[in-house]
Amino acid sequence: MAGEMLKWLSKADRALGRLDGVTSTLPNPDLFVGMYVRQEAVLSSQIEGTQSTLEDVLSFEMHVRENERPSDVREVVNYVAAMRYGLEQVTGDGLPLSLRLLKDIHARLLAGTRGSTKQPGDFRTSQNWIGPEGSTLRTATFVPPPVPVMHDALSNLERFLYDRSLPDLVVAGLAHAQFETIHPFLDGNGRVGRLLITFLLCEREILAQPLLYLSIYFKRHRTEYYDRLTAIREHGDWEGWLAFFLRGVFEASQEATQTARSILALREDHRAHAATFSGKDNAAFLDVLFQSPYLTIPRTAERLGITKVTAGRLMERFEAAGWLEEITGFRRNRVYRYAPYLALFDTDAHTGNDGPDEHTQADEL
Repeated sequence: MAGEMLKWLSKADRALGRLDGVTSTLPNPDLFVGMYVRQEAVLSSQIEGTQSTLEDVLSFEMHVRENERPSDVREVVNYVAAMRYGLEQVTGDGLPLSLRLLKDIHARLLAGTRGSTKQPGDFRTSQNWIGPEGSTLRTATFVPPPVPVMHDALSNLERFLYDRSLPDLVVAGLAHAQFETIHPFLDGNGRVGRLLITFLLCEREILAQPLLYLSIYFKRHRTEYYDRLTAIREHGDWEGWLAFFLRGVFEASQEATQTARSILALREDHRAHAATFSGKDNAAFLDVLFQSPYLTIPRTAERLGITKVTAGRLMERFEAAGWLEEITGFRRNRVYRYAPYLALFDTDAHTGNDGPDEHTQADEL
């Protein structure tokens, strides 16, 4: 299995290099990072059973049809905020990747959600367990370490996060599995554990932009994901886990690279066509759409510094080109979506968006 692990380590390293190279050619990566972050937030939250979609989140941000929003959209929005906060910390002059930062992230994830009563921002002080709905401590699928052992394990994990003797991708894979096994929170462990991967790769400058996320891979292969973690706990099969993890880095890198290329091709094609449109601000409006693919006339006017009348005409030109779709059906307070761009982030057909595998007692997978 060591040979299998080394094979995937090599392939994952090369795929990550290609992804970093492609994203460095994007005219303005910041225009696209926001969508990747939102997509990861949706997929990671779907693993835990939320039914929110990327477009639900975009609608939430635009205050569209507020009474029709799923209640669990708040969890996804919190995930976006927590991710952005964590990335600012580890890539700037803030906190390093540490237990303190993970607790801060946890507090932001659970604020105002169904987990807000489960010690947000604090490690658990009682035993938790994982299993089907109705399971007990005795019948649980997995029982994390008791609290005193948990604290020792967390100290070891924090020391390991500073280890520079192993390849960075190996550290990321080992740290994720170690965190999931410790399960230090009463709720939100799965989401924090997946964010840990992103934070580590960005802190160590493996990627210049946070455009690699494994939630889609874990969701697609959820049964094997849980089986590989169980094999570590029961048989010490770390090499099997690392081969699985590194294969995920390879696959996710390839998919992110293709999406980045598709974004670049779409932008260039639409910029060329927009140059033939009448009026002004077409190119500037296109850049706004890549950053905020849901827009209203007032928001467009504000973003571009133009009048609402001019913004309305601008949006009419893009709607006539088949790029914008009006989604409310209203005559006033209309909302438009940039459909071709959003289509590049449609992952439901590939991930099997069918909800969680099992329920947990005071916890999540």
